[in-house]
Amino acid sequence: MSISGRSVIVTGAGSGIGRAIAEHLAGAGALVTIAGRREAALKETAAGIEAEVAIVAADVGAPGSSDKIVAAAVEQFGRLDGLVNNAGLARFGRIEEIDTADLDAMWAVNVRGPAQLIRSAVPHLRAVKGSIVNVSSVAGALSMPGRSFYGASKAALNSLTRSLARELAPEVRINAILPGPVDTPMWQDLGLTEEQTATLHDNLLAGTPMGRFGEGDEVARWVSCLLDPDFAGWITGVLLPVDGGRTT
Repeated sequence: MSISGRSVIVTGAGSGIGRAIAEHLAGAGALVTIAGRREAALKETAAGIEAEVAIVAADVGAPGSSDKIVAAAVEQFGRLDGLVNNAGLARFGRIEEIDTADLDAMWAVNVRGPAQLIRSAVPHLRAVKGSIVNVSSVAGALSMPGRSFYGASKAALNSLTRSLARELAPEVRINAILPGPVDTPMWQDLGLTEEQTATLHDNLLAGTPMGRFGEGDEVARWVSCLLDPDFAGWITGVLLPVDGGRTT
């Protein structure tokens, strides 16, 4: 891999897929800046990485956070080569049930946050022909009753990825990973009852041809590949399912 020595921001790195991405990139020699809302969780991620790590406690959906995160990466490592928009928020419920505040929160984290970070990072990425990877979801490509608003936010992120791929080329590449169900702590933070969560888990498993949930590192490896200019230097605007076959 040719990402050694490259400076990369990973958001939502306090747990789950984000932590796996940060660990994988650092293991490949990247200079990683990790961002997220919970500083204690970020410190746990950093403790598992045997390399210098910049930590930024920030809510990616909040105004001003994107400039803060990008500035921290550039200050710590002197440059910015990659951005991984992984932070995400999921709230499930049927249209009669879901709260307006949840809709606003999902839009802020899943759409506005990545857009703000891309805008802040682009001047630095253009200077080095850098790369962006958005961690989206198969929910943005499939019809999922009861998860329609979450899916809508991820569909918006997919559209943003494809449009910006044309807008930013050839200086900056941007692609998206669409994970299927992955075994992460997010399952405890969906706003569902324990019974509803168990039913959802079983239904997702039944609809996954590979017969199991994914692991964070299986997503992280593909993020690393798309960031690598030697491996993926002619790839931009791709929405890549890493989903155990759910979108087949």
